Amino acid sequence: MLKFAHNIKYLRNKKNISQQNLADIFDISRGQLASYEDNRAEPNMDTLIKLSDYFKLPIDTLVKHDITKSKEDSFIDVGENRILFPILVNEENNNLIEVVPIKASAGYLAGYDDPEYISELPQMKLPFMPTGKHRAFPIKGDSMEPFVKEGAFVVGEFIEQIEHIKDGQTYIIITENDGMVYKRVSHAKGNKLTLTSDNAFYPPYEIDYKEVLEIWQYTCKIDLQNYDKEELNLESIMNMMRTLQIELEEIKGKIN
Repeated sequence: MLKFAHNIKYLRNKKNISQQNLADIFDISRGQLASYEDNRAEPNMDTLIKLSDYFKLPIDTLVKHDITKSKEDSFIDVGENRILFPILVNEENNNLIEVVPIKASAGYLAGYDDPEYISELPQMKLPFMPTGKHRAFPIKGDSMEPFVKEGAFVVGEFIEQIEHIKDGQTYIIITENDGMVYKRVSHAKGNKLTLTSDNAFYPPYEIDYKEVLEIWQYTCKIDLQNYDKEELNLESIMNMMRTLQIELEEIKGKIN
């Protein structure tokens, strides 16, 4: 677990605590801790849990991600833990919007919390964009017609807490079982959400809060229906966005 070794050493130094003092906290020897940091040994599950609790980071983040490459604002607070959330910025330190292409959307569930996956997504910058973290997702199927048709992209703002969902508004919801869906959402009883399609052909259904991995509130849509299919490659889509051939009236209205 090379990333884990680097992470523990980095976090310990960031807290300005010695190996001996940190080892005493976890009731292990300094030599044991040194072997973790040198990648000569791996901690057992009990020690992993203690390290996770102490540094306020999930075990998954400690083991899978090189957090030495993450900025301080790449983390968000969720309950008592801090979750790694990749945020890309340009040279002017302006937030960029990552675009999840149709071909990449199938792998989003596995890579949504991986900085390497996110860094490989196409990026763009939109004018008039409200403050917040935004990402663009492709829409498949006809469940949200007529407002959003298949082939469009929905730009959403990241929502940290399920409780912040406003009943009746639309969201991109990333779930463990269904992956990426775009629906009209409302709170239901018993820690559940009701997901409703605008197309009456599709019946509403409920999901548990615990299934939700990410929530993105609708900000604007990028409608590509006026273009021929042969024009809809990734390069042309990005060019359309950059030249503002998109629907931004909703965003403009928010700052007027």
